Amino acid sequence: MRSKLQQVGLISFGAVLGIMLSLNYSAIADKETSAPLPIDDLRAFSEVFGKIKSDYVEPVTDKKLFSEAINGMLSGLDPHSAYLDTDAFKDLQVGTQGEVGGLGIEVGMEDGFVKVVSPIEDTPAFRSGIKSGDLIIKLDDTPIKGMTLNDAVKRMRGKPNTQITLTVLRKTESKPLVITLTRAVIQIKSVKFKLAEPGYGYIRITQFQEHTGEDLAKAIDTLYKENKAPLKGMVLDLRNDPGGLLNSAVAVSAAFLQPNALVVYTEGRSEDAKMKLTASKENYLRGAQDDFLKHLPPSIKNIPLITLMNGGSASASEIVAGALQDHKRSIVMGTQSFGKGSVQTVLPLGNGTAIKLTTARYYTPGGRSIQAKGITPDIVVEEATINGESKDPSLSLREADLERHLSNGLKDDGKTAAPVAKPAEPEKTKPAKGKGGANEKIDPTEVISKNDYQLNQALNLLKGLQILQNK
Repeated sequence: MRSKLQQVGLISFGAVLGIMLSLNYSAIADKETSAPLPIDDLRAFSEVFGKIKSDYVEPVTDKKLFSEAINGMLSGLDPHSAYLDTDAFKDLQVGTQGEVGGLGIEVGMEDGFVKVVSPIEDTPAFRSGIKSGDLIIKLDDTPIKGMTLNDAVKRMRGKPNTQITLTVLRKTESKPLVITLTRAVIQIKSVKFKLAEPGYGYIRITQFQEHTGEDLAKAIDTLYKENKAPLKGMVLDLRNDPGGLLNSAVAVSAAFLQPNALVVYTEGRSEDAKMKLTASKENYLRGAQDDFLKHLPPSIKNIPLITLMNGGSASASEIVAGALQDHKRSIVMGTQSFGKGSVQTVLPLGNGTAIKLTTARYYTPGGRSIQAKGITPDIVVEEATINGESKDPSLSLREADLERHLSNGLKDDGKTAAPVAKPAEPEKTKPAKGKGGANEKIDPTEVISKNDYQLNQALNLLKGLQILQNK
């Protein structure tokens, strides 16, 4: 029996070495990894592997053990590193193209439960009232405690038109909420737009996908044609935008910035993780794609611009807001953003799976690390009460609230940033009742709601800037 266990241990040891090689565990790649392999730790791993194979109450396949071991290694690093099995890897690839099945929730893991980062607009989760910060504790009759994040996500996905019941804890509620949702094939419309009123355009980006930059260019062109004259101002709405593709964030920034302006740079341990991305087509186009920004109206680079953001604005949306703010191209209005300033690289493995590994932090042109801090708006405007429910800013979930979140990475906590306008004190007053009042119903399916307090404040500011400009 002992020799059999030793044989299993040796096989396990060899397998671990193979896994490490597949994850680019190489002494040549980085000086810091040039130390000898941790033989004692690997021996302990092989002993545990052998004990599970011989003594666990039920037989366990090697594939499951290694899969869980890899998953544990990655999930123990930070909230965004993860192991992607074949299904999860395919879903990730499909999701960046704007179509994915399921409920429409950006999620993470906390205390063994699924925590909602942000519901995605125009999805079953969004329409059912799921909110940022909600803690999902049960899927149908199955408690989530003990599941991995991938397992929970798999259960939430399913055939369109089938139902699933979520049991949700919310800080503002005294007892769990039971919410039944109908799964759907979610086709996420990345860019929505409308003339807010004559002369003033409004563009909302719900998520940064493969064609977001191209769709933005079409939206700008359409708004100019509908207005039948150059626009006087523009509102770029990034509220509750959970992020997405980095090149799309560069494309959106490039639409409003001067050519070759620095948009974002990244710093990591490997040379591949160190990048400087500017507002040039090489950084946002893929392959031989035609430059969709070259025909934009020239005035789009100079018209007054206000960017709206809130605690649900994360990752790519923070890159855009930070770039526009540092270059003083836009006034950023709203509330503090989520604070996800890390770069995840998807590294495919040879068996159809992949790992999503945090490889760098990103920095705004002025040198600010957004990680665990977020973008501070130039003008702080709190959200009004929605559908009669009070909005408590302290209940918003942010990166710094997540377990094992990556540190900011700057000893001065981001104080090397280029100077930006000092944020105003948060609005203390609520909109008056009546037209645009706090207690009127808001239809989430509208592109523009007359009761959107933050948007109304942005439009008022644009009009004020227009008056000053005319003088």
